[in-house]
Amino acid sequence: MGGLGAPWSQREACTHRSLGYPTARQTLAWALVTGLLVACGGPEDASLDEAALAPEAGETASESQELFGWPWPPAPKPVGLALEVDNGKGQLLRVRAGSSFYINQIDLRASVLSNRDTGLAALKTQSDFAGLGWSGLKAVDEEPVLLGSPGAFTRRRFYRGAAWMDVPSIFTVEPVDSRGRLTGLPVVLNIGSEDSRRERTDDFFIRRLRAIQSITDCQSPTNCTGARKFEEEALVEVRNAYEHAKAKAFTLTTTTTALRLRWSLRPFTPYIIPVEQVRDADYAYGFGIDVKALTPPRRDGTYAPGSEITFQVALKDGAGNRLHPEGSLPSYNEVAPDGNAAGIQYYRAFFDATTTYYRRKHRERMLMSQIIGPAQNIQPIRSVIALEAFLDPEVDEQVVATEARDGVYSQFAILPFANIVFRGAFFPEEGLWDRPNTDKWQYKIPADATPGTYLVTVKGRRTYLGEDLPGSRTIEIQVGTPRRTEARLTTGPCNSCHSEGGELSQVLHGNDNRAACSGCHAPLGFELEGPIFVRTHFIHSRSNRFDKPLEQCSSCHLTKESIQRTSKAACLSCHKSYPKSHEAQFGKIESMYVGGGPESFQQCTGACHTQHPRSGL
Repeated sequence: MGGLGAPWSQREACTHRSLGYPTARQTLAWALVTGLLVACGGPEDASLDEAALAPEAGETASESQELFGWPWPPAPKPVGLALEVDNGKGQLLRVRAGSSFYINQIDLRASVLSNRDTGLAALKTQSDFAGLGWSGLKAVDEEPVLLGSPGAFTRRRFYRGAAWMDVPSIFTVEPVDSRGRLTGLPVVLNIGSEDSRRERTDDFFIRRLRAIQSITDCQSPTNCTGARKFEEEALVEVRNAYEHAKAKAFTLTTTTTALRLRWSLRPFTPYIIPVEQVRDADYAYGFGIDVKALTPPRRDGTYAPGSEITFQVALKDGAGNRLHPEGSLPSYNEVAPDGNAAGIQYYRAFFDATTTYYRRKHRERMLMSQIIGPAQNIQPIRSVIALEAFLDPEVDEQVVATEARDGVYSQFAILPFANIVFRGAFFPEEGLWDRPNTDKWQYKIPADATPGTYLVTVKGRRTYLGEDLPGSRTIEIQVGTPRRTEARLTTGPCNSCHSEGGELSQVLHGNDNRAACSGCHAPLGFELEGPIFVRTHFIHSRSNRFDKPLEQCSSCHLTKESIQRTSKAACLSCHKSYPKSHEAQFGKIESMYVGGGPESFQQCTGACHTQHPRSGL
């Protein structure tokens, strides 16, 4: 206990008050389980005596036995906290008083602005991360942002390999009072190293440390001549605690006013994250989504092809309390950029740029719905949805795929609708971000729809009193037949890696029904990397913590046929180059995600790449 450091003495560490328990009896109960009583030298050092075992006034013998006997009452489920530090300043953490917590996310960011291209020279010497080891740094990827206007396009360069990014490092979280004195036991979190992922010792499933240079005043996505607006930033993103990390739960005493965050790479300059404990919170922790069809089906429980079906969503906390009145959702301005009092979140990449894999994609936080079907025909969607579809004031729900063109039908709807969120960004004079919003939308089943099961999904994210949670809900409707049909997925099983806290039900959108992904994940004119196969290839090929050979397609693909549709998007989302002969025929690589533009989704050939070396298929 003495290793905790001054001014926490051994005796102070062993008192019930310093441990956060209101009575000595509760401390003794805890100590008997954890072994702290032995470490403290017995009841005397722990400020306890044998009388502490006796029933308190008004307590029956059976109640006393229940406190100290078996079985122990179940502990409240701990809440995962998200910690954030920006340019050395810890962001205020508001939590519900009396709860149990564990650390589920840590986001650190250091940034420097410049009016000339210095690479990352200013970041290395002038930022909060200046004292870290920068040797080995190199640029590894580059990508333009397709959403913009002349003089306001963005191009990003991504850097890896710096010593501080690759070496093992550890965070220590110390609850402290207003004078910096410890008010509880520190929590030690191992974020591992860049070259491997060790479930038994690492505490987080996701670990991404990198640096980015953003040029924000390019003339076009590919021309940054004369640019004068440069941002250099370094990021630490760790999230999705493993089960053994969740076991490192803690409570906060009433005197706790901050968390002191120590990083092993800069141990003598800790970050201070102020803490505000809320006693009378209006909502519970947790996040739930309910979806229902308001349009009744036919007597046999099915919908006829050609039907227009109205759906409604209800966002709720973990206790089932509604986060918004039935019939409406808050306006975009009432939520963006940082959510509302109930924790509702909308798309916020206008305020905090996101980039697949490299930059804070978990903070995009879009609330969105989709329908896709029939289930037996579900497959990746390769038709590109143009930006104009998001801006059309007459269209609330976008058609993503048709059976004639894509082999499957799909629509999606952003909530609030895309013509509010995106059009409001381009035409602020229209005041769309202040428009009242609805919790209802309509999907029109095609008149020639193939009978089967259709999946309707809503996904979103809630941030409330320190907790940052994804959530999703999928319901099924029957179209044209009461017989349920199922998707025939050609990849999996993902849980060979995604486990122990990294399950698909915990990461990304909190959705482990992969059949329900493709409707939202279609290529967008301004975000071509949307499809799941592109993102999966890209993320796994860039992550040194993916422990399978990249050429071994059988790690994820189940059939040889599933790897035989060759396109630039399929190949160049994993490979970083292709032969000069391919450049002459298909063009130079212009996108780290899909190789080129919308043409990247067209099948290159049906004859050449019928097998993949060392694929295992």
